Amino acid sequence: MVNKSITATTIGIDAYKVEVETDTLNSLPAMSIVGLPDSAVSEAKERVRSAIKNSGFSFPQGKVIVNLAPADIKKEGTNFDLPIAIGILKEEGVFQDTSEIIKEADKIGFIGELSLDGSLRGVNGVLSLVIALKQAGIKSVFVPHINAGEAGMVNGINVYGANSLAEIIHHFTDTPITPTRVDAQEYLNNVINEEYTVDFKDVKGQKKAKRALEIAAAGGHNILMSGPPGAGKTMMAKCFASILPPLGLEEALELTKIYSICGLLQENKPLITRRPYRAVHHTASAYGIIGGGSNPKPGEITLAHRGVLFLDEIVEFPRSVLEVLRQPLEDGEVVVSRAKLSIKYPARFTLVAAMNPCPCGYLGDSSKSCTCSDVQIQRYKSRLSGPLLDRIDLIITVPKLSTEELINIDERSESSAEIRKRVVKAREIQNKRYKNEGIFTNSELSAKQIKKYCKLDNESSKILSIAAFKYGLSGRKYNRILKIARTIADLEGVENINSGHINQALQFRTDE
Repeated sequence: MVNKSITATTIGIDAYKVEVETDTLNSLPAMSIVGLPDSAVSEAKERVRSAIKNSGFSFPQGKVIVNLAPADIKKEGTNFDLPIAIGILKEEGVFQDTSEIIKEADKIGFIGELSLDGSLRGVNGVLSLVIALKQAGIKSVFVPHINAGEAGMVNGINVYGANSLAEIIHHFTDTPITPTRVDAQEYLNNVINEEYTVDFKDVKGQKKAKRALEIAAAGGHNILMSGPPGAGKTMMAKCFASILPPLGLEEALELTKIYSICGLLQENKPLITRRPYRAVHHTASAYGIIGGGSNPKPGEITLAHRGVLFLDEIVEFPRSVLEVLRQPLEDGEVVVSRAKLSIKYPARFTLVAAMNPCPCGYLGDSSKSCTCSDVQIQRYKSRLSGPLLDRIDLIITVPKLSTEELINIDERSESSAEIRKRVVKAREIQNKRYKNEGIFTNSELSAKQIKKYCKLDNESSKILSIAAFKYGLSGRKYNRILKIARTIADLEGVENINSGHINQALQFRTDE
């Protein structure tokens, strides 16, 4: 008789229901797993055999065949161990016909890796797997105890965290396991006011840079800072995450799915509660940033989804690596294509980049002379292509403060919490304005939406026309100035864009 147990497998950051069918034939003792398993799944037969025996149960004497259906989808990972073991134990008659695991077989899911002694080890991607099972109509799911908190974030499904295979067997015979329930919204609310380790109140001077970063946070705009070493570019980039709006529950769950699949979720933190800040070194490969590999996995831009991707010394990145950012910056997603499948990853991040003004780093520095020739400077800056720069909304110069300025500056700098309040209000205005548009921030406005929401009066239109002619603005750059002006108006709580907003927006695009 064929027995069935339910589990799921991940493809990209989403998951799909998988039926694990088990049958025993009168043949020489062996075990075969079919249904496009990868190496980790194929090796499950050795783990399952030892786990069942060491848990005090017998293993079938004949040939065991395990089919993972649908058979045309590649299965990878170690989460198939537990459902395979459950299917085999059903074959061995461990459960009575009246047992819930037999009567409700199509309503119970199993996820987990088995140790040789029968204990359960945690697996990656549990949140995605449980969400998929819930959507498939599964009512209960058994997971390793270490993954129970993460799985418990999903409402509408009973989650049981177990330490071993034997514990699950006893759940259906004599000792029920207590379900794990986690209020995700309450968990998120409890950490929403935690202090950040870096704060804008610790950054002296740099008012223009701080204002530009505030605008970038309010409208989700990409920003490039150019300045000599020691100007504070890296510190301000680290502070940037502290002025972004708090995560909503839907965003937190989306990020948790991504980090869980990548195995980056902390054991004692089952939910991502802060917007990510990913600082990438210039030696990173295109695959490391975009994602991919033989078994495609998310890259840095997906790990930075809904947060910040910081590229320090951006001109030191290989040209080929930088150019792969063009499509994600425009579309907010990246498609990784392989011969047998195509996977789409979300990549709606804010790019914060920093660079020196020249190879030696001291062009325009009042305290130290630049030693670079004009040709060297031009070659250095040309490493950033025009199309990539067109996708960066704000471009600013960050001067290095002199020793006297650092010592004499004693005014109180605004804290990140104070700036964040204005950013949150501006984001609320945008959410209300775009609730029927399918976007969230001004940076996502399409050309058609710009005409609708970024209307100019005669004076503003004249100023922008003169600037477009003077600086040779491209169509994309022209639209980005309108988006920046829209964000500045939102920060001031003003409905209509005026000449002041246009003039201020132009300051952050003409520093190139």
